[in-house]
Amino acid sequence: MVVNIDRLFSKRATRFRSSEIRELLKLTQIPGMISFAGGLPNPLAFPVDIIHECIEKIFKENIEQALQYGTTEGLTSLRGVLAERMKKNPHHHINCELHDILITSGAQQALSLAAICFLDPGDTYLTSVPAYLGAVQAFHALEANCESIPMNDEGIDTDSLRRNIGRLNRTGIIPKFIYTVPTFQNPSGETMSLSHRKELLDIASEYDFLIIEDDPYSELIFEGDAIPPIKSFDTKGRVIYISTFSKILAPGLRLGWVVASKEILDKFIQAKQASDLCTNGFSQYIAYEYINGGYLDKHVEQIKKLYKRKRDLMLKSLKEYFPSGVKWTMPKGGMFIWITLPKSIDTRLMFQKALAKKVAYVVGEAFFPEGGNYNSMRLNFSYSEDGLIKEGIKRLAEVIKDELATAYQQDTFPPDGV
Repeated sequence: MVVNIDRLFSKRATRFRSSEIRELLKLTQIPGMISFAGGLPNPLAFPVDIIHECIEKIFKENIEQALQYGTTEGLTSLRGVLAERMKKNPHHHINCELHDILITSGAQQALSLAAICFLDPGDTYLTSVPAYLGAVQAFHALEANCESIPMNDEGIDTDSLRRNIGRLNRTGIIPKFIYTVPTFQNPSGETMSLSHRKELLDIASEYDFLIIEDDPYSELIFEGDAIPPIKSFDTKGRVIYISTFSKILAPGLRLGWVVASKEILDKFIQAKQASDLCTNGFSQYIAYEYINGGYLDKHVEQIKKLYKRKRDLMLKSLKEYFPSGVKWTMPKGGMFIWITLPKSIDTRLMFQKALAKKVAYVVGEAFFPEGGNYNSMRLNFSYSEDGLIKEGIKRLAEVIKDELATAYQQDTFPPDGV
C-alpha cells in the first residue's frame, strides 16, 4: 500500500516553498552557463592557506575540544573576540559583550530563530522591498503576513512606513518587527542613509516594534565612509543584529551570529536547543583562530579589492552593452546590482530565452513577497571570472534587445481585426 504522505504533512509544511535562488544554483553546473544568479562569494576570496594554518593549530592544541559538543550559546573565546571587534571596528561600533552574542549555523538560522520566537500564525511583520528571499521564506514558514514597504534613494521609505503602520493600527494590527538589510542590500545593492537609520529606530520606538537588522555585507565597502549599523544607536534592546562569516571567511563553515538583549537571546537559545543543540564546534574554533590570529582585517581588504574590480567591470559592461531605457544601481559595496528594465519586459518570461543564450539571473519578482515588479532582475558580480562577466553581460544585452524589439513590434502592429 502506498502511503498518502500528503495527508500526514502539517499545515505549516504545506506552506514551505523552494528558494528560487537555491534552485537557480543548479544552473551553475550546466556546461557553458554564465550565472549571475547565485549570491556566491568568489572562491578566490576564501583564505585557504590561513584556514589551513588555523586547522593545524587546532589539531596541535584543541582538537579534542573542537570535536566535542559545545554550548548552545557558542564558543566563549569566539564570542569574546567578536564582541571586542564589533566595539572597535568602524563598520560596527556596537557596544556589546560576549554574553550579548549567540553563534548560529549561518545567518539563515538566526532569521529562522527570529521567526520561531516572534511570529504566530496570522501575525504581521514589515519588510523593505525588494527583500532578501531567505528571510521571507523563514517568516512565511511560520504562517505570518507580510507588509511590504518600498525603498527610495535613502533606503526604506520612512513616510510610506508611517502610513502603512497607521493603516494597520487602525485595523487593530500591530506589527511584530521590521526586517531590513540597510547596507549594500540584497538584492538591490543600495544603502540606507544615516538619517533614515535613526528615523527607523525612532519609528520602531514610537510604535513599539522590533528591528531585525541583517548585516552580511557592510565590511565589503569599496568607497565612501562606513555608516554605523542601526544597532549602534540602540539603547533599549529594540534591534536584533545579525551577521555572518559567509562573506568574510567562507560560507561552507556555516557560521553566523546574533547580538541582542538577554531576554531575546534566552528565547533564541531555547529555540536553538530544539533545533541543533549547538553550532558546528570545529568551524567555531577555525573562526576564533582566524580573528585572534589577526588575519580577518587583512584578508577583508583583499576581498574588497577583488570584488571592487568585478563590480567595476560589470558596471562598465552594462554601460557598453545594455540598451537605452535600462537602469541599474551603482552599489558602493556588497555583491549585487539591481536592474530595472522597461515595463514592456517581463524578466520571468525572458528567463528561458536567457538560458538559451547560456546566461542566468534572478527575476526581480522573487524579491517581492506580495508579487509584482516583473521588469527587474538581480545580478551578482562577485562570483564569475572577469572574462565571463563581460561575455555574460553581452549575452544578456542581446536577449534584452531582442525582447524590446518583440515588444515594440507587438505594440506597433495590432492583431488582425482590431
